[in-house]
Amino acid sequence: MYYDELSSTIDHLLQDGKGILAADESNGTIGKRFETIGIENNADNRRDYRVLLATTKDLENYINGVILFEETFQNKDIHGTTVPQLLLDKGILPGIKVDKGLATLANTHDEKVTLGLDDLTTRLQAFKEQGAKFAKWRNVYSISEFTPSLTAMKAGAEMLARYAAACQAIGLVPIVEPEVLMDGDHTIEHCAEASEMVLHELFNALFIHQVELEHMILKPSMITCGKNASQFSSPEEIADYTLSVFRNTVFPAVPTINFLSGGQTPMQATLNLNAINSAGYQPWTLSFSYGRALQEDCLKVWGGQSANIAAAQEALLHRARLNSLACFGEYSTNME
Repeated sequence: MYYDELSSTIDHLLQDGKGILAADESNGTIGKRFETIGIENNADNRRDYRVLLATTKDLENYINGVILFEETFQNKDIHGTTVPQLLLDKGILPGIKVDKGLATLANTHDEKVTLGLDDLTTRLQAFKEQGAKFAKWRNVYSISEFTPSLTAMKAGAEMLARYAAACQAIGLVPIVEPEVLMDGDHTIEHCAEASEMVLHELFNALFIHQVELEHMILKPSMITCGKNASQFSSPEEIADYTLSVFRNTVFPAVPTINFLSGGQTPMQATLNLNAINSAGYQPWTLSFSYGRALQEDCLKVWGGQSANIAAAQEALLHRARLNSLACFGEYSTNME
């Protein structure tokens, strides 16, 4: 029913060398970011920062979509233009994070499942009317001696598939985000094993719910060791394991895989994306959908001061350009 609309959105989000900016921090999460630069988490500061991101000159050269938080749809610049409209005017598609956070899943080792399916269609419809072209839903999986359990993998997959089907039913492209957390000291082999099972369950559920793979975006974690491991995985190892796992589990019908940064530093996230894209032809576009790894430098430079806006936007643009180069395997650390 919405085939043309979904195709048009996915084509826009498939442009070579462009990725998605995840600016969908909840008010609590953005508060933590603001804390690092010593500014108050209030509505005015949140609005000013989001308008700064949306009005960055030439951002559309490297970014084709921005995931926004609910409040951001009401944020306006000094001329009264909403943030989604500011993005659309630049040729960047606005999207909306629609999950409602995590809850503990009973009978598991404190594993989590995502909330928000109850009124999902109503909310999706409302955001579509306000300009959203795509949506995002995140589910998380932890790696430990006992996790991820089959219970958590099946429950998470079911949630992600039902959300994706609901999006496509009203003409929104779903970003499906099964995040395998980096917390812990597990090996890269352990992460590969867990990620393969998570993705297997996910694609099984997507099949059962008749989700059109051609009209979705997968936003997974890269395959790495835990961040507390004595030595972090090298970019070459990460590329090898990541591509091996995806070739075993992700159907070629999925047009694009946009990685999350998941706790990597901005430079690590760019370096690892570059290594993945240096490994030769793959059946999918391999791009980025980074939050902190795109925004960290920009936030520090801004520091809540209007006098720093231009310099902060320059920092954001620089980081986006480096990740764009990594999409072609053309990034090197001396470009920093």
